Amino acid sequence: MAAAVSVAGPGEAAAGPEPEPRGSIRRYLARLGALRPLPGPDPEGESGRRTELHLLFDQLISENCGPGAPGPTGAPSPQDVCALLVQACQLVHLTQEHLVNKVCQLIHHLLNRFQVVVDEQNLDFLLSYSISALKQCSSWTHTEILQALTALVYNNGPNCQKYLPDLLGKSGLLVQFSDLAQPDVELRRAAVHSMANLCLSVPGQPYLDESYRSLCFQTFLSVLQSSKTSDVDDITFCMLLQNALKGIQSLLNGGKMKLMQTDQLGSLLAVLKKCMFYGLPGLNVEMPAVLYPAPLPQYDGRSPVKPEQLELSTVKQTGTRRKKSKGKQKKGQLGEEVKEELESDVGDGAIHGMNIFQLHSGNAQNSPCLNPWNRTLDAAYMPAGKDLLSSCYPSWKRISSSESEYSDAEGGIQSKMRSYQAKVRQGALACFLSTIKSIEKKVLYGYWSAFVPDTPGIGSPQSVSLMTIALKDPSPKTRACALQVLSATLEGSKQFLSVAEDAHDHKRAFTPFSVTIASSIRELHRCLLLALVAESSSQTLTQIIKCLANLVSNAPYSRLKPGLLTRIWNQIKPYIRHKDVNVRVSSLTLLGAVVSAQAPSPEVQLLLQQPSSSGLSNSGTATPRRVSSSEWWRRAPPSQGDPTDNWESSSSEPCWLIRLCISTVVLPREDSYSDSDTSFTASTVYEPSPVRLESLQVLALLVKGYFSVAQSYLLELGEVACKCMEETDPSIQLHGAKLLEELGTGIVQQHKPDSAIAVNEKVPVNLVVTFWTMMLNGPLPGALQNAQHPTLQTSACDALSSILPEAFGSLRDDQQILCITLLLGLNHSENPLVKAAAARALGVYVLFSCLRQDVMFVADTANAILNSLQDKSPNVRAKAAWSLGNLTDTLIVNMEMIGQSFQEEFSDLLLLKMLRSATEASKDKDKVKSNAVRALGNLLHFLQPYHIVKPRFSETIKESIQALISTVQSEATMKVRWNACYALGNVFKNPALPLGEAPWTAQAYNALTSVVKSCKNFKVRIKSAMALSIPTQRERYGTAEQFSQIWSALVIALQKSEDTEDFLEFKYSASLRTQICQALIHLLSLANSTDLPFIRKTIAENGDVIRSYVLQYMKSGVEEDEAGIHTNSHERDRLLKRAIEHICGIEELSEGKAKVVVAAYLEDILTNHINSTELTEA
Repeated sequence: MAAAVSVAGPGEAAAGPEPEPRGSIRRYLARLGALRPLPGPDPEGESGRRTELHLLFDQLISENCGPGAPGPTGAPSPQDVCALLVQACQLVHLTQEHLVNKVCQLIHHLLNRFQVVVDEQNLDFLLSYSISALKQCSSWTHTEILQALTALVYNNGPNCQKYLPDLLGKSGLLVQFSDLAQPDVELRRAAVHSMANLCLSVPGQPYLDESYRSLCFQTFLSVLQSSKTSDVDDITFCMLLQNALKGIQSLLNGGKMKLMQTDQLGSLLAVLKKCMFYGLPGLNVEMPAVLYPAPLPQYDGRSPVKPEQLELSTVKQTGTRRKKSKGKQKKGQLGEEVKEELESDVGDGAIHGMNIFQLHSGNAQNSPCLNPWNRTLDAAYMPAGKDLLSSCYPSWKRISSSESEYSDAEGGIQSKMRSYQAKVRQGALACFLSTIKSIEKKVLYGYWSAFVPDTPGIGSPQSVSLMTIALKDPSPKTRACALQVLSATLEGSKQFLSVAEDAHDHKRAFTPFSVTIASSIRELHRCLLLALVAESSSQTLTQIIKCLANLVSNAPYSRLKPGLLTRIWNQIKPYIRHKDVNVRVSSLTLLGAVVSAQAPSPEVQLLLQQPSSSGLSNSGTATPRRVSSSEWWRRAPPSQGDPTDNWESSSSEPCWLIRLCISTVVLPREDSYSDSDTSFTASTVYEPSPVRLESLQVLALLVKGYFSVAQSYLLELGEVACKCMEETDPSIQLHGAKLLEELGTGIVQQHKPDSAIAVNEKVPVNLVVTFWTMMLNGPLPGALQNAQHPTLQTSACDALSSILPEAFGSLRDDQQILCITLLLGLNHSENPLVKAAAARALGVYVLFSCLRQDVMFVADTANAILNSLQDKSPNVRAKAAWSLGNLTDTLIVNMEMIGQSFQEEFSDLLLLKMLRSATEASKDKDKVKSNAVRALGNLLHFLQPYHIVKPRFSETIKESIQALISTVQSEATMKVRWNACYALGNVFKNPALPLGEAPWTAQAYNALTSVVKSCKNFKVRIKSAMALSIPTQRERYGTAEQFSQIWSALVIALQKSEDTEDFLEFKYSASLRTQICQALIHLLSLANSTDLPFIRKTIAENGDVIRSYVLQYMKSGVEEDEAGIHTNSHERDRLLKRAIEHICGIEELSEGKAKVVVAAYLEDILTNHINSTELTEA
């Protein structure tokens, strides 16, 4: 029997061709199939069968899982592997423990080797077999069985549901084996590994029940909280910790595990912090069992308080520090001279601390910012005494000769152990990253001081944090992991960091929370810049720079002492030319973050105007690639022969960043940087695409935030945009169009009537005309017509809409027609993004003074917009509604400037169509509705008497007004209701509409009076009060009862003008009172004799309150109301006097001089006001 199934030995296998693994597995499958399972123990055949199976299993393992095993490309099919494993298990009785052990090895090795996930049918058999084996076989087999189980359940958790009670129940096998009381650590590790694999989520499949999740989480947490005993092997313990960390990470990534309880989250963060530093040379971190959060005033509305100490951790320095600090240093690290300077500087702690403080307080420009030591001192409170060097200088760079003097065997073991310890740290950091993603940021920031460095007090030790790992961990991958976690923590931290403030020196008995956060921000800058200098790994360097970019994007620099951005700016310059493409890209990203950080910033403005060589002459010895010439960004040739050359060269110093980005985008690369560039095949002429794209992004951000700096390069940047749009790479084309849009927007902003920029500092209109002529003669029309690239068309539309109106009027007729034709054509695009952009651009053009009086253009635009208003895309409809609002603004301007001729020329049919479309749009979503009601108000204002009398208009007018009234009363957003009140005010301006007589009059006034009394938003109240003061004739206010209701509502609104639950509304209360007082005085100036009794009654009841508010109104200075109309004190006096004269005349006529009650009341207010004014002036 043994001879029948004997296998070839190693010599025979070598002699013939190596079999294909697929065929090999099938051959073994056939041989196993030839062996029939014995019905029961057979003493005669059992011995031979056992030998045969041992031989087969040994060969299977050695052939498929050994050093010469086939790669994944030649792997057998999963079906064959599963069939073979099932067949093998069927042949092995559970009483044959050695064979059970070997078949479990086979399961573990084959599934791992060929990355096979067992199908559900075979999984049932194999899991049942493994669980039975665990229950029946001796304990010496359990480790191998658990390893097989681990491989079986990998990515198969949802298919293991019926086995979970056996595995994870109260007395489940995995629960027993993973218990801390389990003496066999290897067995415990295998059980924890199996449990971790069961926790892996499978997309689209049900996840573990809450009870099992909770049990697993507690098991993993207990493992991480346990300490290593002396009898446990170091590597085994490392693997145990790794598996527990993977388990927790799987639970968090599954999306179902919510760390809601403070103790649960605090316990996890405590063990993660402990594991983050596991095996890190020179550190032994002792942590409390639970970390507790600090209260955050940014989120809970309380006043800032000093945060409690979040941890009681202590850091014990181990090893001989003196030896390490005097050890040899690698080339390219801190030089010996710098090191000696460091050591010689360590003297009296207090004095040294003061020196550092003076350095920090000094002018940052005066120090060589790229010198690593100066950078360390800048804005840093360093630990005093002998700890200074070790705390500043990364320990992975300080390896003494004594540490390297061990034998090869010892070296191998130590190296292996360091590798496993690093994996524990990496696992803890990966788990922390998953934790960050599974909790709210405001919860995370309660633990800020436990993981983010803070400036230590003089003489105090530096607390351990994520930056400790980034600076001191010998593993580049671990350093990168720590920086990734820090980056995720900083992302979205703007609200949390917004309280930071150290612009003024605080001399108090306690440190305010704002100063603590500011100190933390400064320490982050210091540590990250120190890490930047010391780092040698390109991947980790990329993470450092990305982390800095996140910090810059969220830090409130306007509330901090200047200098932080300057240090970043000067230190990042050399890395822009780093050999690694990812470092170059991230460096540009960081510069982009700097120029967009609370722009425009005076500090960054100065940096942009620095001489081009600033900060590069002394790039520290640790800089990866030093720049030999400061002229490398001056390569872009200036425009020649342009009449505006003198204006362009008005800037004394060229902006090096603009020069750098332009040259990166448009000029061929000078040399190859590194192998990392080889994956980018852009004909190797230019920089890799990501570098060019990031340069374009920086240019766009710079133009947006610092147009005054960029305007000197207007034509040159225009050429860059043109060149990009001419390329074949869609991303480059798109960024070119975005740059063009920012340039156009910058020019438009500069030329706005309210711009504070002097005329001689603005870009001349003739230069703007030259710029846009270049664009329209270039690739812009082609980009607009590139239907294969709709995103480019969208950006090109946005760019074309940013043209300066004055410049558009000066373009040639054919160019103007080209722009209009292209936009009208794109308004019919099938792509919603393009159609929305075209509709918006038409809404911009219809406001141009050179186009708005062209009836044909206005009509064509109206038809195009109405077409888009019917689109199925909400975004298209929202843009079209905005444009319709602009178009109706144009109708009003034309009506006021040109008069009836334009109204008569404009098509009645089109006007009716616009009314109906706007009415329908007012029932759409809020983004559409807000502009639809604006358009309705304008259209109803635009109507002439001959429109109103036409039968086809009358019904539409009623529906339109009803739509406005419904919107005012609705629960829509405040912006929508504000626009609806504004629109009703516009309706009241049209004398042709039967306001006061029509049935809708009462509804309109009731809607406005309801809002003015009770709306939560004061700006909406202001707008409704303004609308109520618009009618200029008493008849238009309707009956005496209607008039009295309006008067009463305004008085109530005046009394409630300070009642609000929202503190933010208080700043509008003065404006609200002003507007109500104006409305009341306006009503008095129109009132008739039938209105007086009610007015008298109101004065009798609330006279004192009204008097005090009207006096405040009369005394207040020059104010601008919501409509932008200035009202000064003389104008207010005039309005009140007119109202007094009017009321006095009515009262005398109707009731005689003895009954002049209201007029006397008003005269008393006016006299009081005049007397107080005279006293003030005297």
